[in-house]
Amino acid sequence: MIRLEAMRVFLAVADCGNIREAAERLGRTPSAISMTLKQIEDRLGSPLFQSDRKHSVTELGRFVLDAGAVLLRDFDRTMDLITAYAESRSGRLRLASVPSVAAMLLPQVLKEFTTARPGLEIELIDTDSFDVRKLVESGQVDVGIASAPRDQAGLDFDPLFTDPFRLVCRAASPLAKRKRPLSWGMLQGYEVIVNEASRPLPSPEFQALAARGRLTVRNVTSLLALVQSGAGITLLPALATANLPPSLRAVPLADRSAMRTVGWLSRQGRIASPVTTAFRAALSAATRQRAKELGLALPTVR
Repeated sequence: MIRLEAMRVFLAVADCGNIREAAERLGRTPSAISMTLKQIEDRLGSPLFQSDRKHSVTELGRFVLDAGAVLLRDFDRTMDLITAYAESRSGRLRLASVPSVAAMLLPQVLKEFTTARPGLEIELIDTDSFDVRKLVESGQVDVGIASAPRDQAGLDFDPLFTDPFRLVCRAASPLAKRKRPLSWGMLQGYEVIVNEASRPLPSPEFQALAARGRLTVRNVTSLLALVQSGAGITLLPALATANLPPSLRAVPLADRSAMRTVGWLSRQGRIASPVTTAFRAALSAATRQRAKELGLALPTVR
């Protein structure tokens, strides 16, 4: 078999017309170039050049030259594609994220990430934590960004940040005018609209309030529209309340356990693709940069 590197040597000599210049181009010694050419000719049983001066090729040499040029072009192009994928400059990333991260953190990160990688395709699904987990479990996405799962069977979870829950109510509500953080008892008598983010909150007092609620809404846009209409109040993580309309207010809660931890979800036993690894690093860096601005707490580095 004629090796690819031997073919590359022949093409260089044929292009340069002499061994010395080909050796300089390839960074090898003239004797090594001569030996490689002899090995090819011995393998084929016929000379590739008309004379030792290498100015012109034989008919066999012309055929090998034409076929070898196509072979090396395709090989180099394939290696470029493989290298681009390995260096996360190409490929496809399928991503699912909770709406607050999708709206507040991902836009700038995705813009910079894709600008630096013209050969990359990204599919983003914006949904609640329950669906993010299902999408990761089923393999429909490569990685998810969601709240910590209660049951981590089959999933790996790596924390990205923690943020507190806020009460969301109309600006005209008496709750919005309170000077101190709200206790659960202050919410008695109000209709609490339950959502997927608040459902796991551990407080028995909140769970009692939620159990009496008649509305459960999973879409944040619909949830806020209902609060604006006066249908009730709700609880959302601080990041999800960063851009509330003027008619709504986000009020702190006294219960320090009313927190959400958001992190990376991936299937256990799966090695992440190069582009997934690079994207995680980019979003983690952006989160660190904006944590103070957005009121996020970063995980403790051990």
